[in-house]
Amino acid sequence: MPSSRRTFLAGGAAAGVGLAVAGGLPSLAQASPGRPHPPVKSGHVPFPPLVDDPDGILALPEGFSYTVVTRTGVTRLDRGQGVTPADHDGMAVYDAGHGRYHLIQNHEIDPGAEFGVPHVKGTVYDPGAVDAGGCTVIKTDRAGRNLGEFVALSGTISNCAGGPTPWGTWLTCEETEDRAGDEWEEDGRSGVFQKDHGYVFEVWADGSADPRPVKCLGRYSHEALAVDKDRTAIYLSEDADGPNGLFYRWSAPRGVKLGPGVLTRLAPNAGVLAAMQIIMDDGSVLPDVAYLTSAQLGRPFPVRWIEVPDRDARNEPVREQFADGQVTRGRKFEGVWGTDEGVYVVNSYAWEEGDLPADAAPHDGMVWFYNYKAQTIELVTYFPHQTASEEGTPVKYTDITFDGPDNVTVTPWGSLVLAEDGSGASHVLSAVPGGPTYAIARNQLNDSEFCGPTFTADGKVLFVNMQDPGLTLAITGPWEKYLG
Repeated sequence: MPSSRRTFLAGGAAAGVGLAVAGGLPSLAQASPGRPHPPVKSGHVPFPPLVDDPDGILALPEGFSYTVVTRTGVTRLDRGQGVTPADHDGMAVYDAGHGRYHLIQNHEIDPGAEFGVPHVKGTVYDPGAVDAGGCTVIKTDRAGRNLGEFVALSGTISNCAGGPTPWGTWLTCEETEDRAGDEWEEDGRSGVFQKDHGYVFEVWADGSADPRPVKCLGRYSHEALAVDKDRTAIYLSEDADGPNGLFYRWSAPRGVKLGPGVLTRLAPNAGVLAAMQIIMDDGSVLPDVAYLTSAQLGRPFPVRWIEVPDRDARNEPVREQFADGQVTRGRKFEGVWGTDEGVYVVNSYAWEEGDLPADAAPHDGMVWFYNYKAQTIELVTYFPHQTASEEGTPVKYTDITFDGPDNVTVTPWGSLVLAEDGSGASHVLSAVPGGPTYAIARNQLNDSEFCGPTFTADGKVLFVNMQDPGLTLAITGPWEKYLG
């Protein structure tokens, strides 16, 4: 089906000083997205107000336009594989040369879905996970044209986010803890899982399939991850509750440097998987991130790591293997994205009963930066809690009131782009660490979340997903003027 495009005519914008960044743009020869330095907290040009879309899909600032690349159930997969699956989620863009790109896209689907990822020979992990999650590869260009899509991984469950690697592959994460022998049922269909789930899998930018789990990274409700610049450590988030999830670091065995296929070949117990401890002034472990608020913005806290006893969770979930107060928990550890100096990680919100300790502070979103060298973590963006979040009622100022940050990416200029998954209107946001946050897009179609924002290395195109009804969007415009 032809791609559709909507353009917002160029208009004026406030003049200002650009955001200074240490370091330069990555080479297009590198398949993975850029890994710039953290931004210098200086001047910026505010984004113009959002303009409603006559087509009722995506509100954007003047001067920006979008193209619909794929639509669930409408655009077709190559080789007779069916139609585009549902529930687009985490994603990364890879340069394919000649002005073309490959998007590797997660599909956060449980078994039995109407538009699940079809089982294609050579891509299937669990034959029992029928019409469930997985990954597709979308071929497109700078104009957002749909040049084809095909299945790269199938038979997995609830592929939520993940992360690109420095060697040009995608690590996709299952956000589940289902076990072999567990039964599933959906809309009159049923089945039994033949394999354990809750793992990470590696997918190549050309769609090469290797449906074997990376067991050394543990089995739990994986959300997202980032590989450090030395290729010897991976930082991973866990979106879980009862008790709340954890932030992890996996360290490679001595002498091992990560590269294509290395993780899959490692033994299930290779390296060390450890959970984060934020250390307070008195030497105690902060029990939950919600005890910190905007009053601590920019303040670094020391971090220690405590080894996970049983990473494959044979008898109890990984996060339950630690006593309260032994690790630092957080409701909805979500997006993760790495730079040369450290890694960003997001907590979406914590305000409902059970989301946080009774004496902690409810919030509508937190973004952290962990510094590799200093081994410290600091809060760089904070969304205070508003009662509208609880009620799901419209706020007075839709495009300046934000909640529920989820996926995160670092732009080629060092600032952040966040995808909202909160109450009310959903936005794509530009966030200056330690500074302001602006709306750069609004879902005008419904209240579905945005997912998987990712920039091309040259900063020309921002690709992002709208999970329901399942749209992949290519947004173009004067990005450098506002982000650079």
